Amino acid sequence: MATLIPYIYSYDARRQAEFYAQALKGEIVSIRTFADMPNAKDHMKDKVMHLVLQAAGLTFFMSDSGPVQRGDGMDLTLVFDTEEEARQAFEGLAAGGQVLMPFEKMFWGTMFGRLTDPFGVRWQVSTKD
Repeated sequence: MATLIPYIYSYDARRQAEFYAQALKGEIVSIRTFADMPNAKDHMKDKVMHLVLQAAGLTFFMSDSGPVQRGDGMDLTLVFDTEEEARQAFEGLAAGGQVLMPFEKMFWGTMFGRLTDPFGVRWQVSTKD
């Protein structure tokens, strides 16, 4: 069995992780900077080499990557047991971003919404039933 962990490359992983921790009621578990790497260049020492965030019952990895080019072929999808949890996550992630589909009851029966967060990451937020 495998575990799928999203790895998000960012211009500012600390700030983005803090946003997700607040939006999804989580916490940053660890941060390793490039200063931990032998022979790191001075201008890279404060940059995030690897960050672990736990939020919404999931683990996310993040890193500062410099210029980021986002593809448009993937959304991160969060599915919650309750409408309240899903709505809170949707509203938190949408703050400062763009709502693509409002969070509302869908014809297939679940609550669902789609957004792009302020960091350019697309999310789908849904309930199980």
